Amino acid sequence: MSRTASEIATQPGCWRRAAEAAAFDGLPRPGERVAVTGCGTSWFMAIAYAALREAAGQGETDAYPSSEFPAGRPYDRVVAITRSGTTTEVLELLGELRGRVATVALTADPGTPVMAAADAVAVLDWADEESVVQTRFATTALAFLRAGLEASGPLPAGVKTVAAAVVDAELAVTEPLDAAVVSAEQWTFLGRGWTYGLAQEAGLKMREAAGAWTESYPAMEYRHGPISITGPHRVAWVFGRLPEGLAGDVARVGGTLVAHATADPMADLIRAQRLAVELAESKGYDPDRPRNLSRSVILSS
Repeated sequence: MSRTASEIATQPGCWRRAAEAAAFDGLPRPGERVAVTGCGTSWFMAIAYAALREAAGQGETDAYPSSEFPAGRPYDRVVAITRSGTTTEVLELLGELRGRVATVALTADPGTPVMAAADAVAVLDWADEESVVQTRFATTALAFLRAGLEASGPLPAGVKTVAAAVVDAELAVTEPLDAAVVSAEQWTFLGRGWTYGLAQEAGLKMREAAGAWTESYPAMEYRHGPISITGPHRVAWVFGRLPEGLAGDVARVGGTLVAHATADPMADLIRAQRLAVELAESKGYDPDRPRNLSRSVILSS
């Protein structure tokens, strides 16, 4: 078993611990205007949390990749997600914001520059990874932020608690993957609201680990063009609620639909992570050390 596969399997326990640790003073408070930022996988987790927080009525929340952050826009608090704590774009942004807006960072490594760059730092070191590919740190960071929302008020209708998500995750780490999904030649990931960030992350994971042909879209945009790519031996995978009529549309063009509508979408992401590892190994790739990637992007000055 690859190190990545082993780390994927530990996610239910990591989420439980994240929920216990979420009584953290630096998290956004209801009513604050907040921006969430990160790079790569962390940006997609930022997108998911921002949509979830705003849907919960806890305040206007935006998400940006750190390199595209509108630093002149007023916010009460900025949340930065950085597993390594060394990513150049994140550190430069936190330096630019210092003294102007409250900042909080989520990281896996307390021995990195982010500890001094942000006003507050939540260290989720139990979710750190040896693999270059992010899996459990990303979902644990999102679980931590979700638990913070739970502590501050009611969740949006249909969104499960982190405790309930853990139960779904325990099934997702062991349930066999559908043979038609594993043998497909192309995968399109779809989501609405906060699950769109998860769809983007699923597509990225497949590209990173397996070099797979994947695309990601908001679910309601799928029929505005992207459905043209779907057909036999191609998958349309929906995170969360299935839009009305979409199943029939996928069937009409001969595609394979994946929709675990009753499962927590974050638990469903685990299935996509597992698929990425299985595909990588079937091609002879090392999912722990994917081509052209490193644990952190550190740019020269």
